[in-house]
Amino acid sequence: MHAVRRQLAAIIVANAVCASSYATDGYFQHGYGVKPQGAGGVGIALPQDALAAAANPAGTAQVDDRADVGLTWFVPDRGADITGSGAQVNGSYDGNGKKNFFLPEFGFSRHLAHDLAAGVAVYGNGGMNTVYESGIPLFGHGTAGVNLEQLFVSPSLAWKPNENHSVGAAVNFAYQRFEAKGLQNFDPGFTTSPGNVTNNGTDTSTGWGLRLGWIGRVLQDLDLGLTWSSKIHATKFDKYKGLFADAGGFDIPENYGIGLAWAAAPAVTLAADVERIRYGEVRSIARTLASIANGLGAADGPGFGWKDVTVFKLGALYRLDERVTLRVGYNHSGQPIPADQTLFNILAPGVVQDHFSLGGTVKVGASGELSVAYTHAFKKTVSGSNSIPPGFGGGNANIHLEENVFGLAYGWMY
Repeated sequence: MHAVRRQLAAIIVANAVCASSYATDGYFQHGYGVKPQGAGGVGIALPQDALAAAANPAGTAQVDDRADVGLTWFVPDRGADITGSGAQVNGSYDGNGKKNFFLPEFGFSRHLAHDLAAGVAVYGNGGMNTVYESGIPLFGHGTAGVNLEQLFVSPSLAWKPNENHSVGAAVNFAYQRFEAKGLQNFDPGFTTSPGNVTNNGTDTSTGWGLRLGWIGRVLQDLDLGLTWSSKIHATKFDKYKGLFADAGGFDIPENYGIGLAWAAAPAVTLAADVERIRYGEVRSIARTLASIANGLGAADGPGFGWKDVTVFKLGALYRLDERVTLRVGYNHSGQPIPADQTLFNILAPGVVQDHFSLGGTVKVGASGELSVAYTHAFKKTVSGSNSIPPGFGGGNANIHLEENVFGLAYGWMY
């Protein structure tokens, strides 16, 4: 147990230092853990490893006593085009000043009794990064962009009242980091807090929330899962209280979902999840550019104009033999960014919607297993529609994003 505690502490530190920006389903990860990533992100009714509580804490009671360590390599391609502007800023802008991101993860689960299990999952919930090294003249001078990182530490407890059902709860501790650069044109003329808009280094924020879940056998070979995560009211980014609505507020939205897992054949499992992410309930994410007159940082000031999204996930597992399991999946997210809100989202172009994934696991020795996953998020462009106000020169911002995601994990049962 002492060794496990040391490993957990090391992973938490590594995540806090290295957790990098990720944007698939809006800015949330498309799946938590390398195994779910290879199957489109499914996990609400199909727990596969010790990170199960990230999707549904009831899964903690349905996995073996085990530990999992993984690393995801995330390679985004993002940028923007400005057209039709009268401010002499037309052109293409490359946001790939930083190209490679690495997200470590850790999970641990243990049965305390036949019907009771506990665990902890440490993972990057999501994030966003852009680095425009040549700057965006419409916004300011010098390198422009933002970096948002979210780390979750989620201890969980799950109970099985009988062999067909489990319920669970997890406490979500959230740690956020944020930095913005190259936005000098908004300070001081468009902010309620001059000096707190841009180029203030990295700021941090923390918050607490709750995730609840249930998994039950509803028909022969068919499991149903339900999960809900509360909105996390996070402390404010004081260094950027002149940028984010509500004086630096950046809460993490409520999300919930339903999942199915069907043992379609002895070697085949099919799974599907539907998830709802309520970006629209967080002021700094959801407020539109139309409220710029109220001032950046105001309670009713502008944000990024994001809407709630519904995410559909499909996955299939095929057990090739006793040692090898193969996975394939598809993930489709709603579009959080409307066409008239693309200007500020040059900084946060979380527009990808369609993901295709492949993965597999091979057993290593008597108690170990090695898992891999690859996900491609197909390039998506959102073309602006009257997205740059006349006061900023008019015209449109067209934003795009494409991603490749590689995952590697090792798990061992004990």
